[in-house]
Amino acid sequence: MTDIVDASTRSRMMSGIRAKNTKPEILIRSLLHRNGFRFRIHVHNLPGKPDIVLTRYHAVIFVHGCFWHGHECSLFKWPRTRPDFWREKIRRNRTNDHKAREALIVNGWRVGIVWECALRGTGKNLEGVAQKLSDWLRNNTPLLEIDG
Repeated sequence: MTDIVDASTRSRMMSGIRAKNTKPEILIRSLLHRNGFRFRIHVHNLPGKPDIVLTRYHAVIFVHGCFWHGHECSLFKWPRTRPDFWREKIRRNRTNDHKAREALIVNGWRVGIVWECALRGTGKNLEGVAQKLSDWLRNNTPLLEIDG
């Protein structure tokens, strides 16, 4: 199936997708702040440049988009155009995610991952997500993953 827009338009559209300060990321930051947590964002000297860093809890949180990180959920589907490019791109993203997560854990950081599908759509329990994050931050579990 061919794309419904020309290559230059698609390129412009894709380049406009933000890597930082996305709506899901801002939502998680808002939920955390509302629950009394203070944090730093986009710390460049940590592996993977975590979206949210809670130094007091020695924890980091990544807010992953289901498409860009290849989450097997209803929000992810393989593009039909340039399939080889996209399979390699998403495979590389997954590999980088895994390396960053392992490096953080080895250095004593606790790692939380919140998937976009946990936040999007009708009937999503955002307070439930906030409660899971709060509980995780207050205990010593090294890894947390929240998805839809």
